[in-house]
Amino acid sequence: MATPPTSDDVPGSSMSDEEYGVLRAGAALWVGASVLITDVRGRVLVQHVDYRDTCLLPGGAVDKGESPSHAASREMKEELGVALTVERGLAVDWVSADSFDAPPVMRFNGEILHVYDGGAWDAERIAAIRLPGHEVESVEFAEPSRLHDLMSPRDARRTLSALRARIDGSGPVFLENGLPLSPTALDRAAVLRTARPRHHFPFHTGPAPQGLRVCQAWGWLLAPDGRVLVLLDPDTGAACLPGGTPEPRDGGDFVATLRREVQEEASCAFGEPVFLGHLSDPDEPCARVRYAAALTGVGPAGADPATGRTWTRVLATPEQAVELFDWGPPAGAQLAAVHRARELLGIPRAARRPVTELAAPAA
Repeated sequence: MATPPTSDDVPGSSMSDEEYGVLRAGAALWVGASVLITDVRGRVLVQHVDYRDTCLLPGGAVDKGESPSHAASREMKEELGVALTVERGLAVDWVSADSFDAPPVMRFNGEILHVYDGGAWDAERIAAIRLPGHEVESVEFAEPSRLHDLMSPRDARRTLSALRARIDGSGPVFLENGLPLSPTALDRAAVLRTARPRHHFPFHTGPAPQGLRVCQAWGWLLAPDGRVLVLLDPDTGAACLPGGTPEPRDGGDFVATLRREVQEEASCAFGEPVFLGHLSDPDEPCARVRYAAALTGVGPAGADPATGRTWTRVLATPEQAVELFDWGPPAGAQLAAVHRARELLGIPRAARRPVTELAAPAA
């Protein structure tokens, strides 16, 4: 008795071309393409459509004989009225048949969905959007943490995975039902699943005004490769720079505040710091001072005595770090000050590379 052919078989004496074609056609998957666009604050463009009660990224089905990248560009023109050639893939997602509540008459076998990078759009580019008058009712830029409220669970998972891949810079990621096969440090910490604190505080390169209380001291701690230390909250995935609130034992020395907080939160040490400036808070009469310094020592991660949590320590480029925050336009001025200090410290500019977890040196 002949062994039934499998999908790995090639046409030969046991199978005709027609039989092989029927076999493969029966296993065919749908193909789709979508585009991930953010504004300069890192909020994601989603479309409200008239045929679903959940939002979607721009995109749609790949037509017969069409490449996924061409389909993505075509859908951008049809849905947003914008000419855009996509050049960078972020994710390829295998969507299983049982993850999609499709009626049997649809004969849905599953889908391969490509997600492309549409870039970060400024106000002028956003103003150029022209909706088609049907299907797409409106668009909005949503904080990443809101995607689970606006989109279906599978679409939200896929979008967040693609967004983390864009920040990580690790190249296209392969997903199954929206989840990465090889999770990155950002995936493992589930960053962006909760709202980023909105701190659009003006940045000033000079010292805090005389008499203005300093309520915070944070540091940009630079590793030898130019990346900076970022702390990820293990409970929420929220990102912050190391540092904290001055205490009486610091004696009014804000560098001492920073050294104490960095040791408590991250079990790290740093060299002589460079003062960057301060942020003013329009809602609270205080200043938030910022420093940059070379990271000189890394110990085993331990629980922060103030909170009891053990922060996840990662290294990211300064630009990647800013993408994890919602600091608004003032972030650019602070980032420029960081690079000036980096040059003074003789530390090279970091090439974009995947975010990695910081581990203590082996004993």
